[in-house]
Parts: sequence; C-alpha cells; structure tokens
Amino acid sequence: MSTTTLEAVTRGRVRRNRRRRAVLAALTLAVAAMVVVSLMVGRTFYPAGDVLRVILGETVPGASFTVGELRLPRTVLALATGLCFGMGGVTFQTMLRNPLASPDIIGISSAASAAAAFAIIVLGLDETGVAAFAIVAALGVAVLIYLLSFTDGVAGTRLVLIGIGIAAMLNSATAYILNQAGQWDLQAATRWLNGSLNGSTWDETVPVLVSLALFGPVLLSRARSLTMLQLGDDTAAALGTRLERTRLVSVVAAVGLIAFATSATGPIAFVAFLAGPIAARLVGAGGSPLLPSALVGALLVLVADFIGQFAFDIRFPVGVITGVLGAPYLIYLLVRTNRAGGSL
Repeated sequence: MSTTTLEAVTRGRVRRNRRRRAVLAALTLAVAAMVVVSLMVGRTFYPAGDVLRVILGETVPGASFTVGELRLPRTVLALATGLCFGMGGVTFQTMLRNPLASPDIIGISSAASAAAAFAIIVLGLDETGVAAFAIVAALGVAVLIYLLSFTDGVAGTRLVLIGIGIAAMLNSATAYILNQAGQWDLQAATRWLNGSLNGSTWDETVPVLVSLALFGPVLLSRARSLTMLQLGDDTAAALGTRLERTRLVSVVAAVGLIAFATSATGPIAFVAFLAGPIAARLVGAGGSPLLPSALVGALLVLVADFIGQFAFDIRFPVGVITGVLGAPYLIYLLVRTNRAGGSL
C-alpha cells in the first residue's frame, strides 16, 4: 500500500470517527433534553429547579406527586424501553444482515402479545403474572424460530420468513382470544397490546432497568463480532469470529432486552425496526451500530410519547404514534427491495 493510499485511508477513518462521536453526542443531548421536557411539561408546568429538587428527594408541594410519582417513572420507563428496543432490534438486523429482521416482524413481539392477551383474558393474571408470561413466551418463540431456521447455520432470509409465518399464527391467536374477552378484560388487553406508558410505576420500570444492566453490556461486548458478521460468514470466520456462539449469545441478550421491555409497556410498534436504519443513516459506515441505535430508540419513544400526550385533543398511546411513523417506512422498504429485484 502506497503512502498516499495509506494517508487517504487514515483520513477517512478519522472523519468517520469524528462523525460518529458528533452524532453520539448530539443524540445524547437530544435524549437528555427530551427527558427534561417530559419531566417539566404537562398539564402543570414545573421549572427545572423544582424538578431537580424532587429528584434529589426534597418535598415540593404539588411537584413531589406529579413529577415524582407520575412523570418520573413514566419518563425513565420510556428511556429504558427505548434503549432496549433500539439495541435489541439492531442486533437482529446486524446479525442477519436484513433490515426486516427485527422483533416486530419476526414474531417475538407477537409472542409476547399473544401470551399477554392469554394471561389477561383467559388466566386473569395480575400485572406481574402478565409480564412473566410475556417474557417466557418471547424467549420460547425466539428459541423456536432459531431452531427451525438452523440448517448448517442460520440464514437471515430463512429466519425472517419463518418468523413472519409464526407471527401470523400468533396474531391470529391473539385476535381469537380478544374475541372471547369480556368488556373489562378487553380494555386491559387492548391497552397493553397498543403499547402504552400510561400508569407507569417503579414496579414496572425496575425490571427493565435490571435487564438493560445485564444484557446491554453483553451485547456491547459482542459489538465487534456482530460487525464482522455483516461481512458474511466466511469472512467473519476467517477473521476469528466464532459464528454460532456469537449468534446464540446475541440472540439471548437481544431477546432478553425486548422481552423485558415488552412486558412492561406492551409492544411499542416499530421502534426496534426503525432505530437501526435511522442510526445507520446518521452515523454512516463503520463502527458498531448498537449504541447509536439504542439512543435513537430512546429518542423515538420519548418523542412519540410526548406527541401522543400533548399534540392532539385526545391522548394516544405511544405505540399508536410509533406505528404511524413506522408503517410507511416498512412499505417503502418492501417496495425498494422489490424494485431492486432482491429478496427479503
């Protein structure tokens, strides 16, 4: 390699690293700004000083309840679930080299939804039971999809198609269960299935934070190996990546994040699907997409929840807003793939 070529490569790498740092800083500031806005703004506005005093444990008339008991758990849960959905979704997309390979599309979210509907309507479980049922179902279906798609390795297209088929069956099962529901159970199930942060409590938030603390570092430790998988199995193996071990550990960690987040809020539509592509456009080529996607996921949930609460005459669950944002992108992706003559 000539000196000129080496210098060009070095300059390109420096530019990519500079852009990546700038995007990460901007996303972090945007997320922090939305957290502050979510805590300050509502039917009653509280200045930043009052919010800070509440967070520090002081008693502030009015703000202690509104901020400390209502807004703070909701905001922290929105932040945590966004991080989980963003990181979990891009893990599948990166590992399988397919933008459709997100938990929304391949059946993992559908498994949690069907299990939650069954737990609410048929079993009559409380919130803790529903969450546990959803987590177990999501993990179980993820393992099933992985096993069914495994033939001398896991092919991304095969896994996506199997996941879409299983998702269709689970969605049909969910629809049947809802048809058998009484009015009260139907309302509870529908609220959960739409993806909602209404009524958020610390009891729901803490398990999501714990899952993020456990599974997040596992995925970040596999960031380089996941990036290598984008080059193809043969190239990744030649570079020293242990393919099936990387896939298995990544799937377990990603499903853990998605399952715990979904168990707390329901399936917030398309956040896991959108976060990775948006982050890739912002950051550009090179580097792991995990951290940028996590921040984009958090920003999507925080912004969508704020819009759902205050942009219209009635309040919409956060999942309705993200669904409106995500559906056009899914259609665009399918049309673009079809025009290019590619396969899913």
